[in-house]
Amino acid sequence: MNTAVHNKLVSFIWSIADDCLRDVYVRGKYRDVILPMVVLRRLDALLEPTKDAVMEELAFQRDEAQFTEWDESGLRQASGYVFYNTSEWTLQRLHDTATNSQQILQANFEDYLNGFSTNVKEIIEKFKLKSQVRHMANKDVLLNVLEKFTSPYINLTPFEKADPDGRKLPPLSNLGMGYVFEELIRKFNEENNEEAGEHFTPREVIDLMTHVIFEPVKDNLPPVITIYDPACGSGGMLTESQNFIKDEEGEIRATGDVHLFGKEINDETYAICKSDMMIKGNNPENIRVGSTLSTDEFAGMNFNFMLSNPPYGKSWASEQKYIKDGKDIIDPRFQIKLKDYWGTDKDEDATPRSSDGQLLFLMEMVNKMKPLSQSPTGSRIASVHNGSSLFTGDAGGGESNIRRYLIENDWLEAIIQLPNNMFYNTGITTYIWVLSNNKAPHRQGKVQLIDAGQLYRKLRKNLGNKNCEFSPEHIREIVNVYEQMQAVELEGDEGIASKVFDNADFGYYKVTIERPKRLRAQFSAERIAELRFDKALREPMEWAFDQFGEEVYTHLEQHEKAILDYAEKQELNLNAKQAKALVSKDTWQKGLDLLNTATELMLAIGSEEYHDFNVFREQVEAELKARKIKLSATEKKAILNAVTWYDASAEKVEKGITKLTGEKLEKLLEYLGCEESQLADFGYYATGKKGEYLEYETESDLRDTENVPLKDNIYDYFQREVKPHVAEAWISLDAIKIGYEISFNKYFYRHKSLRSLEEVSHDILALEAESDGLIREILTLA
Repeated sequence: MNTAVHNKLVSFIWSIADDCLRDVYVRGKYRDVILPMVVLRRLDALLEPTKDAVMEELAFQRDEAQFTEWDESGLRQASGYVFYNTSEWTLQRLHDTATNSQQILQANFEDYLNGFSTNVKEIIEKFKLKSQVRHMANKDVLLNVLEKFTSPYINLTPFEKADPDGRKLPPLSNLGMGYVFEELIRKFNEENNEEAGEHFTPREVIDLMTHVIFEPVKDNLPPVITIYDPACGSGGMLTESQNFIKDEEGEIRATGDVHLFGKEINDETYAICKSDMMIKGNNPENIRVGSTLSTDEFAGMNFNFMLSNPPYGKSWASEQKYIKDGKDIIDPRFQIKLKDYWGTDKDEDATPRSSDGQLLFLMEMVNKMKPLSQSPTGSRIASVHNGSSLFTGDAGGGESNIRRYLIENDWLEAIIQLPNNMFYNTGITTYIWVLSNNKAPHRQGKVQLIDAGQLYRKLRKNLGNKNCEFSPEHIREIVNVYEQMQAVELEGDEGIASKVFDNADFGYYKVTIERPKRLRAQFSAERIAELRFDKALREPMEWAFDQFGEEVYTHLEQHEKAILDYAEKQELNLNAKQAKALVSKDTWQKGLDLLNTATELMLAIGSEEYHDFNVFREQVEAELKARKIKLSATEKKAILNAVTWYDASAEKVEKGITKLTGEKLEKLLEYLGCEESQLADFGYYATGKKGEYLEYETESDLRDTENVPLKDNIYDYFQREVKPHVAEAWISLDAIKIGYEISFNKYFYRHKSLRSLEEVSHDILALEAESDGLIREILTLA
């Protein structure tokens, strides 16, 4: 559209706020009136030419057909749109017939609003427009606002008009109206920086996303195009995408229909988006309100293109119950299968930590990709994220599993790092993830990382946190680097860098390195004394025994209140179950019985110190058997733990014998890539008997982990990096996990030399001289 006309309309509408709403609303609330009134005036203008036809259809249905309910299809056909108004009023008629009575105008205005079709009424409700009308009427400004919006000197209609002076006012197309509306949203968001980044993505960022998503397939666009945004906000990404591929003067001109779909949780923002769809002639029913994570609004649907800037750093704890039941994933959008180290498919967790749900929106979009069996072009995705999506989460955790799922399915094409301070309400670094389930052959098995963090131009005036932007030339440069998919080195402190990696470059094995438990053992009265008390209730039980002695076994009920009062005063935060156990005779008797058993064993075995725990354990087992004492595994473990301690010079604690023979042994050696004689490096020590291997208990305090690149062999890495330093260590086969992370800092780090001592010294001396001069000047003035 004509830029001058566009700017004139925006300026005129913007001026209404200061002319009519000053002192009636605080500045941050101007949008609550201006945005819904712009929507209302545009819808009103679209309906004006067919107003008589709608009223005739209404009369026909009421008098001739005698319908008890309106036939909406007939009314829509009469209006020519998916919405209509059955009241006698238009905004122009409201203005022209208005008197000095604001109350009458308010009543007529509300009658006008009540005449709209259901889809427009929903927008009016979300905007809370009726309460705004009442407020303006009470403040005596409703007529002034109405006069401005029906002014003959501006043209918000799609038809050419002339102003009272005879000058032509060009028509405002749906596309042009969309530009005006989005510019108003942008300006209001700039006025209210706290909300700017929440609902509004900078235009140049959306521009970059649309170029990256559409340009690679511009010669192969499907005949009918569907575009989806699961966190659509005010609809900027959707409408900009449509503008990009339908602009008559653009490089890409889609010949088929374009259908926009979105979901937004904020009522007002949803109303803005839905009304924008109406203004531009899109189907407003494709925009839904509510939480994308809680409800799969578009279940069973797939989309050609998806763009989004989901909320990051925002908790999704309130939505967990819709996604997970305990540890089980109940929403199929977030159910994934991944192969473990042995190549077996397993259900894995694909949910990030509850404090940040941004990757769930990416999984929602992946779930909505068109299978190649349905559409040969597949789907393309662009999604904005902060840095945590790249590296947060350990191997086997939700975030890592999501990255692994995307990369191992070969859907991730590229990640573009944006400059800091590009968004309105945050200065953190952000990234655009580009995905496709139909990669070009030269991209298959590859991921391109593009560092555009040093490519920007400064704004003349900061807009909240935003102090820089991309120019059209910058966007073109990024798109060229992306399309060429080649390595580019950053020259100097400005420009762009790019590197291409194999998918496996981002993966690693998280390998647990174990060392044997070595224990000394000795019975003593001091060591076994702790068995009197439950481990989880040790502090209050010790206090109670010190205070009341043997009475805790004979008259516990007399001291119940005192014991519980002590626990409360010490702020031990016992839950109901623990409090009940603390004053239960069974708890105290269980501890006493265990102490008595340990005392009996000490008398039988003696107080000799054992250097070999295996021998000591055998003696304990023999004495228990001889005395026909039956202990549970937990009770036996409690006694042994009480009388043992780690000593690096003690003998290793044996766990048991494992048999590895035949096919089982062959498969294990094949996966490990080692010889049978090397199985000790995986915790299996040959006993000398064929197929029998001794395993040792592990010492958890000495446990360590190593991240081994996927392209490396775990055994070779272990021999090279671990074995020379800890000869007795081994790899735990049961704990090998696969993780993925992407570190821009590691791949694009550039070393900057420190300043020389001479330069630093020179600056310090200069500052000292400057401060001395200021001090002398202050003393002189004094």
